[in-house]
Amino acid sequence: MQIKSSTELVRQRNSALVLKALRTHGPLAHTELSDFTSLSSATISAITADLERAQIIAKTEQQAASGRGRPRVAFSQRRDCGYLITVIISSDAVQYSLVDYAGTLLDRFSEARSQDAGGVQKFVAAMQEGLLRLVSRSRIDRDDVLIISISSKGLVDAIEPILRWSPIFGREQIDFADVLGAEWSAKIILGNETLLVAAAVGQREENDKGSDFRALAALSLGHSIGLGIVRRRDGGEPEVSAPNFGHMLHAPEGALCRCGSSGCIEAYAGFYAILRNAFAVPLDTIPAKFVPVSELDKIAASARQGHRRNGFAFRQAGLALGNGLSRVLSLTERMPIALTGPGTRYYDLLREGIEEGLAQSLIVRMEGMPEMRVVPDEQALVFEGHLNRALSIMDNDIVMARAAAASMELNDRAS
Repeated sequence: MQIKSSTELVRQRNSALVLKALRTHGPLAHTELSDFTSLSSATISAITADLERAQIIAKTEQQAASGRGRPRVAFSQRRDCGYLITVIISSDAVQYSLVDYAGTLLDRFSEARSQDAGGVQKFVAAMQEGLLRLVSRSRIDRDDVLIISISSKGLVDAIEPILRWSPIFGREQIDFADVLGAEWSAKIILGNETLLVAAAVGQREENDKGSDFRALAALSLGHSIGLGIVRRRDGGEPEVSAPNFGHMLHAPEGALCRCGSSGCIEAYAGFYAILRNAFAVPLDTIPAKFVPVSELDKIAASARQGHRRNGFAFRQAGLALGNGLSRVLSLTERMPIALTGPGTRYYDLLREGIEEGLAQSLIVRMEGMPEMRVVPDEQALVFEGHLNRALSIMDNDIVMARAAAASMELNDRAS
């Protein structure tokens, strides 16, 4: 019995390796799967045959470009094996996307999120309607949805899909498994938005640099301020974390933050903070929950034309960001920093302050300024992070479910 269990575990691991290779590299031929997984040809044949029978992958023929010779036979995911829904919660909207098992986007729409008081119950009701509308539009049975992947800025529980705190709902917590579990059989997962962004940027970096990739920080600029860090240790899988950067202390007893504390980095660098500083509003004024980008654009245009007060507001925001980054690099290591989010449109006004703040770190003074790059399309990165995480979980769940079904079948035969 123990030998059978060990054999089955090896088979599960090998199946997961095959699915991961297909997920990473796209459709692959038999020999390519063997190369990417380091599995023998016989093992690849057995695994692909098993996954085909289970209708998890499919075999396709691709004719050579010359039109001559035998067609290339490749394996890929069966698109109808299961479906994924992603829900991206932002300050002013909620975006719903439906994706098939191959990672193909099937449908997407966004709904404006009212800034009026309504609390969690109103939001959850609207979200449930949005999910049902998404599957109805595509004529997908809700039981075919295997994962609902949700993201938000804020504090996310490390184990359960519970939003502990967010700039939108404050201390009102949402247990998404609890509010959606009665209507959906899908697994519910929740991710910090900045962590997903960092994971996506890190994956791109790893694809580009391979084993030379070591570490990267992704700094999100906008209504909220977030930071994600990707680090690879000893050549293993990258580790991704999202420290509560926006609410790190910048100035003791300083400006009031949306979290209720005083002196946070976000209270000096978020959109509402720049607006407050530009208009010389008292620092203890209750922050606005949402500031339209058009308002910041006006302040930025004035600053670029030489308005000293508005230019100072952006410089102070950059200084708060730079000081925070200097502490992070002192605690970790010098690494490239990717700036993303709607605030990147003001990078020319923030840069001087960021570099001034960074220069106060010993590691920067000794090793030089870290590489800074702008990756403006944050929404695409968030979605990419959702896919990378959720489809990987889906692969593992499918392998486990397949193994459980095979075990039950053997038990039934034995009895």
